[in-house]
Amino acid sequence: MQNVAGPSFLADCPTRLAVEIISDKWAVLVIYGLSSGPRRHGELVDLIGGISRKVLTQTLRRLQRYGLVERHAEAPRRVEYRLTDLGRTLVDPIEVLTTWARDNGEAITTFQETTQAATEAEGRTG
Repeated sequence: MQNVAGPSFLADCPTRLAVEIISDKWAVLVIYGLSSGPRRHGELVDLIGGISRKVLTQTLRRLQRYGLVERHAEAPRRVEYRLTDLGRTLVDPIEVLTTWARDNGEAITTFQETTQAATEAEGRTG
């Protein structure tokens, strides 16, 4: 099967918008973090290593605007986030990518290290 650029590459294509939304590393991690059930903001910060509270808030708001996450407030200080039905449709594809990353992460790291070592060696001899 030949891969030919088609309508998905057009700027106004809904497919392209969907890919842009989920290609953000924080979006994927937030969606996956919510896949086991509702969580509070602080729980997500603790779960997702390296994300700041500000970036998490921005990511959650963005996912809400696209209908992937919903915010549920029981009281002013008791807010939970959960996946919508649409957001849950992303869990299986994210699990496939997670498995791929787990299975191939070491190969990628090894390739990077080998390439970097070769580049440094060329720099010393060139």
